[in-house]
Amino acid sequence: MVIDGLITDANTSYTVRISKTFQEQNTEPSSVSDATVFISDDIGNSSYLNNRGGGIYKTDSIEFHGIIGRTYVLHVQAKSGEVYESESCLMQPVTDIDSIYFAKDQEIINNGTETQDGIRIFLDSKEGDNNEYCRWAFDETWKYKVPYPKRYNYINDTTIIPVGDIKEFCWKYQESDGILIRSNGSGQTGTVKKQPILFIAADQSDRLLIEYSILVKQYSISKMEYDFWNDMNQVNISGEDIFSKQPFTVTSNIHNITNSTERVLGYFQVSAVKQKRKYIPFSEIVGLKLPFYHYPCEIIQKDPNDYPNPWGPKMTWNQIYSIFSKSSDYYFIEPLYVPGTDQLAKLVFARPECANCELSGTRKKPDFWIDLN
Repeated sequence: MVIDGLITDANTSYTVRISKTFQEQNTEPSSVSDATVFISDDIGNSSYLNNRGGGIYKTDSIEFHGIIGRTYVLHVQAKSGEVYESESCLMQPVTDIDSIYFAKDQEIINNGTETQDGIRIFLDSKEGDNNEYCRWAFDETWKYKVPYPKRYNYINDTTIIPVGDIKEFCWKYQESDGILIRSNGSGQTGTVKKQPILFIAADQSDRLLIEYSILVKQYSISKMEYDFWNDMNQVNISGEDIFSKQPFTVTSNIHNITNSTERVLGYFQVSAVKQKRKYIPFSEIVGLKLPFYHYPCEIIQKDPNDYPNPWGPKMTWNQIYSIFSKSSDYYFIEPLYVPGTDQLAKLVFARPECANCELSGTRKKPDFWIDLN
């Protein structure tokens, strides 16, 4: 059984994910969608999670949120009769994030044979009593544009009309999936200075071309949780799977109380959270003299003269449009005309992903977004 959950003091809904995995590296885990899941605290309250299907269980954001100083236990009752419980977890306070900033940097790749230029994002935290062990997660959001947006619809060679809704600018969103933890040393609870959060290679994605935003979440974790994430990190670095023989044991804080021999994976995380957002507009990047990302896109310009036929009539504009828009899965994006005339010179085509930003993002502007450029 794999059980993962996180609760904080934020006013939001929390998620517990439950699945079953198998001791075979290439076997996909299967979701567990028939369990009863609830969270209890140290003063007798219990809150049942809603089954959303696919192994996802969520709390009600109105009825439940974590409170600093209380302890919580996660309970999972499987349909088979097995009962799983986490250890009692104290919700500790967490210090404030003081600042998030970035600097030009390099990262070594390919076993030290190459370097990438980009920016590295850092974090400073204020001093507090509960930052001996810390964990960070982050959400990335960035605005981008496709290089060759579709601006026209082709009807025929005499009727080419502008598109009323050009899908040029969109936003992408991505959650962190790495393990980012820090130990300040036994008993040390000083400030956190210049903690690396993320490196962005400037020429490997479109993150930095218009405007980028990162929301960093800071958690104060226990020594046991720190050891769990540290061991998981070692598994990732080794390239092995969690069932391989390791010089350490990845210990969960969740146990099968009806069958102590079953191995349970995952962790029930309980922590207060502080979060801070940082915007990085292109105007702050352009002066760093970084290599810029180039979309792997090209345009194709065609006219009937590109298809000579010595034995018959030339190909028509309609036939050219049909070849690319219907047979080759290209978008017609715009016409080109002979300068100074309305005589059609070329039809211009591009791949869909280069002409429609909604194929990789959303045009719905995030509620928090501020345009700085």
